[in-house]
This record gives sequence, structure tokens and C-alpha cells, in this order.
Amino acid sequence: MTSAELERMGGWEEEEENEKPAEDPPPKTRMDKFHTTISNWMLPADLRDKYLERTNCLPPPIFIIAISIAELAVFIYYAVWKPQKQWITLDTGITRSPFTYVPEKREEAWRFISYMLVHAGVQHIIGNLVLQLLLGIPLELVHKGHRIALVYLAGVLGGSLASSIFDPYLALVGASGGVYALIGGYFMNVIVNFKDMVPLFGIFRILVIVIIVGTDVGFALFRRYISKVAGPRVSFVAHFAGGLAGMSIGYTVFSSFDKNLIKDPRFWICIAAYLAFVVFAVLFNIFLSPVP
Repeated sequence: MTSAELERMGGWEEEEENEKPAEDPPPKTRMDKFHTTISNWMLPADLRDKYLERTNCLPPPIFIIAISIAELAVFIYYAVWKPQKQWITLDTGITRSPFTYVPEKREEAWRFISYMLVHAGVQHIIGNLVLQLLLGIPLELVHKGHRIALVYLAGVLGGSLASSIFDPYLALVGASGGVYALIGGYFMNVIVNFKDMVPLFGIFRILVIVIIVGTDVGFALFRRYISKVAGPRVSFVAHFAGGLAGMSIGYTVFSSFDKNLIKDPRFWICIAAYLAFVVFAVLFNIFLSPVP
């Protein structure tokens, strides 16, 4: 057999190898489909592949689950507290709680954070838990617990400090500051990355956020100015302050999915502005507050 014939035979073998059909990719598991859905909801198109390459549930969304369990446990404790024994509206119990932010006891600095553990009734606790679990768990799967904790607690602290300035005579309970920080950060990312989404999908997400926030703020305003229920009135300023914290710090954190926050100048600008507000609020409470 001549060399030319051998070359032709080798060519046929190469052609036969090239004609072999490519192997089908392995079928997606339920967990793969779950993470694909998470990436579609939480990330712009150019970051989804990177997330899916390195995604896992380690660590699991510990922070948002732990804080939700703590809030539920405190609510149950006060709901079955012997002097009170009421579930719908917890008036007398929470006003005496060492967790509640009370203007007259603002020198007990932990209250500016711990008020997030106390809720005024079944509707209040369920609303906050549902929102923070539905939004917080997917966000924590993408951004991990330390970033979610930063945004959440920034909203909680910002909410109480803003309330002490703009609504200084009222007490404060509930995790709305933290919940609205998560919502604010997510909302800003949806707006900024709208062009990378399917238009109807992006519009749907914006409408859901607007409906939820509008309904919740409407109830808060009703309870603050119209409702005649017994017991102390509670400030709603934390909703707005938490949302602003989320739209600044939260947006920066959530838009830096694959980046080092320490090297992002936007992060330091937001932190500097936030710290300036904290310092001003502390000085206000010490020297300028109308509450004795």
C-alpha cells in the first residue's frame, strides 16, 4: 500500500472522528435549576455564568436565617409573657422590653440595634419575616453572609438614628430598617441593570417591589397618624432610613459580586457618608434632642 493511500485512509479516519456527535451535557439537577433561578433574579447577565461556575450552599444563608429565628423567638416570648398573654398586638409587654428603642432610655446604646428583635404584633412579625427570608436568602446565597449582615445592620442602625432625629418622641420596634435596606439595595441593582434583563421580567420585579413597599408604608402611616389602637405609637421613619442605607451601601455591596469591596472607592464613599450621619446623630442625641 502506497503512502498516498495511507494518507487518504488516515484522512477518512479523521473525518469519521470529526463526524462523531458531541456528547450531551449532563442533565441539570434540581439544585442546578435552583441556582440558575437565583442567578437570574439577583445578577445581571454578564455575572451569571461566573456565579454558576463557583456556586454552592457553603456556607448556607446562616445570617438571615439566624436573625429571623431570633426575632421569632423574642416575639413568641413576649406573646406568651404571663402579664400580657396576647398575640395580635403586643402593647404593654414590648414597651417594657430592654430591647425596644425608647427615647427616654436612649443612653442604653444597644437599643439602637436591639429594637429589631421586638415586633408589635402578628402582622408585623410575619410581614418582616416573609420579606427578609424571600429576599435575604437568595441575596445571601449570592453575596454571602458578611455582606448581607453589613447591609442589614446598617439599615437597622440608620433607621433608629434617623427616627431619634426626625421623630424623637416615639418608640421604635421591628426589623423594618434592615428589611428595607435589603429591598433598597436590590431595587437599585434592578434599576441600574435593567437593560440586561428581559423587559417584562425587569418590569415585574420593579412592580413587585413598589407594591410591597407601598402597602407596607401605607400601613405604617395608617398606624402612625390614623389608627386609634391603644398603646404607644411607633415611628415609621426607620422604613425610609433603612431604604436609603440600602440604596447607597446596599447597592455598592450588591453590585460588587465578583469584586473586593476594600478596593472599591464607591464603598468607602458610602461608608464615609454613613459614618458622618452616625456621628451627627450621636451628637444630636447628646446635645440637641428635645427629649430629656
